[in-house]
Amino acid sequence: MKKKFIAGALTATLSVGAFIGSLGAAHAQGVDKDYIVVFKSESSLPSNYLETVKNSGGKVTKALPKLGAVKVNSDNPNFLSEVQKSTAVLNAGVESTVYPEAPVDTQVLEENFTSSAANDLYNTYQWDIKQVTNNGASWNMKGGTGKSANDKDIIVAVVDTGIDYTHPDIKNNFAYGKSFVPGIDSAMDEDGHGTHVAGSIAGNGRVLGIGPELKVAAYRVFGPEGGAYTSDIANALMTAADDNVDVVNMSLGGYDWFQNPEYATKDVVADVRLFNRAIQYAIKNGVTVVGSAGNAGVDISSPGKLSGDDKGATHRSPSSQTMIRVSAGGQEKNLTYYSNYGVGKIDVIAPGGDYGTAWLATGNTALRDRNKLCLSTVPGGYAFYAGTSMAAPKTAGLAGVIIAKYGKDVLSPSQVKNLIQNSADDWFKPGYDGESGFGSINAVSALK
Repeated sequence: MKKKFIAGALTATLSVGAFIGSLGAAHAQGVDKDYIVVFKSESSLPSNYLETVKNSGGKVTKALPKLGAVKVNSDNPNFLSEVQKSTAVLNAGVESTVYPEAPVDTQVLEENFTSSAANDLYNTYQWDIKQVTNNGASWNMKGGTGKSANDKDIIVAVVDTGIDYTHPDIKNNFAYGKSFVPGIDSAMDEDGHGTHVAGSIAGNGRVLGIGPELKVAAYRVFGPEGGAYTSDIANALMTAADDNVDVVNMSLGGYDWFQNPEYATKDVVADVRLFNRAIQYAIKNGVTVVGSAGNAGVDISSPGKLSGDDKGATHRSPSSQTMIRVSAGGQEKNLTYYSNYGVGKIDVIAPGGDYGTAWLATGNTALRDRNKLCLSTVPGGYAFYAGTSMAAPKTAGLAGVIIAKYGKDVLSPSQVKNLIQNSADDWFKPGYDGESGFGSINAVSALK
């Protein structure tokens, strides 16, 4: 993989499958690998897709007919070149692994409280929720808590590590959970990331989310090892849309390098195309899709520059123009030091948290202020996190309360996106800029 890209940023890695099968003596035997085959039809599979794959030395291990794609396992080293001879195939390539957008920093809240009164942690620590809701003013507005105008639950799907649905601040707003992790049926969070995200959206207890009466649903795609195949994430997005959720939050992502010497550019495109098809499927089915910008602290608008000294182009994924892409701001209304940015790549900015700007300016770590990180729920308690993973769910929560104001299945995703953008507080350069997009999200202005 790329040698000179920022360490830890290149999170989309190539996966090797473990399926052992008989592919026939006609094909040279190699190492088992998992591939994505994307057919020309965006919403169906050709009638002979199984035969096409088999004749190329592969076996279909997962079919996504509504996305016109399949996952294939093969030990034929010539599988890609052979399957792409089919006139029905648009792209084929090695399947990538995507990871949760790992927090830049985490600190567990371990203080002893004399009282655990409702909202006490919100009152003390949650500057981020206060910033978006104008100190809770939006909760007094129609739809502001997430209670729908037509009395139907507004559901935000959390495509992530799962959710601790037993957490006292979440359990009353937990709708359901599904797992897309091979071999794991439970949607229970074993990491903490998804639970932190869920609390930022719909926490209602010691901490509060943007919409304390919204519902959250766990679409677990990450297992204990952390990674998820693109096909599993695509399946989760497709299923969420079929389940008629209202919003999807994806605090996840990776970087696709289109000059990897191990693979031709065309062999990388299939994975990206499947991801984008899944996003488009959800949006076409009325789902507002929100994603994090990434924590590499780089300009993602220029694929060439993102590759650094390496040749070719590097793209942030997912980066669909139709979803809402969120950069991370700090308590001091600054772009956080870790947040990705880029003209045409950022739609809005939302609180993601940092340690304040004083320590950055001086290098004095004693000036790092933990309370400027974002506090939310984690399994068994509460923790401070920082990252664009924390910014995206604030925006997903805002999308949820906007939908609640008008009622379920009334607004289109593009209308929700426009309301979020047009009501944002202008930061940095006048008008649109690559750091904050159209500005900082504002629930009061959006609900007006």
